[in-house]
Amino acid sequence: MKILVTGGAGYIGSHSCVELQNAGFDVVVYDNFSNSTFESLKRVMQITGKQLSFISGDVRDEVALEKALIGCDAVIHFAGLKAVGESVEKPLAYYDNNVHGTLCLLRVMQKLNIKKLVFSSSATVYGDPEFLPFTENHPLRTTNPYGQTKLVIEEILRDLFRSDPTWQIMILRYFNPVGAHESGLIGEDPQGIPNNLMPYIAQVAIGRRECVNVFGNDYPTRDGTGVRDYLHVVDLALGHVKALQALNKPQCTAINLGAGKGYSVLEVINAFSKVSGKEIPFEVMPRRAGDIAEFYSDPTLAQKLLGWEVEYDLDKICEDMWRFQIKNPKGYVL
Repeated sequence: MKILVTGGAGYIGSHSCVELQNAGFDVVVYDNFSNSTFESLKRVMQITGKQLSFISGDVRDEVALEKALIGCDAVIHFAGLKAVGESVEKPLAYYDNNVHGTLCLLRVMQKLNIKKLVFSSSATVYGDPEFLPFTENHPLRTTNPYGQTKLVIEEILRDLFRSDPTWQIMILRYFNPVGAHESGLIGEDPQGIPNNLMPYIAQVAIGRRECVNVFGNDYPTRDGTGVRDYLHVVDLALGHVKALQALNKPQCTAINLGAGKGYSVLEVINAFSKVSGKEIPFEVMPRRAGDIAEFYSDPTLAQKLLGWEVEYDLDKICEDMWRFQIKNPKGYVL
């Protein structure tokens, strides 16, 4: 089966390309490198020992998309802007790239009668929790433009399926993907200041940054710091393979991909310090507006429908992240 992977050069996309190739899929990557590099794809091929096809293009370019999609059987759609803070500053760019880009993709898929899609959504569609852990039946609402674009796209996909129930759609709601491939060849390489905790900690450990800012230590959690659901990026990538394999009948199904438990900020810092052998200095700062105490998934549906569950714990996540950081102290910059 031939799969078009939009945004396949990115963090989650590149790891998913490895697992797709390992599972025997023929992979075509479509990416515009707005927040990624071709180096990651070279390393994917190095890891798997297999060639993959690559087409440079933007998801809003329907002519280029049509050329890329010819001969494909399914699409995994990662391409999109993904920084919550930036989305607040640049909402129009996020709606244009994420929502408009997805509409362009769906139009071309419909034109070519390609109706298998795995969509990269986010747990941000749940907003502030009414109950924990989050199940797929939790009310959907969000607190920022990035999350809103994911929610709008989910609604578009549900409307599309209602209008044409021959579509086969999986909506995967990620929690917090972290870590790197165990080879140390591919991993998270954020541009500028990292938006997420784990790459920030890794950059402090390697000496690129002075200390980690811990926003709030007075939450009603076991150590006062915020608790989040972290899962290894390879586990997440394997979830996409499982989702693709489960697309064997008409459906539009939303599924959580998370570890099903949370780790606090201090637990992550301590685990990384233990694995790296480095002291990770941190400074407690005031809480950020909009942050919540705890946020973690119920992954039961993924276990039931996909036969998927996480294999790697926090120590393994930190080990693999540290290996990538040591081998690539400046990321993919050679």
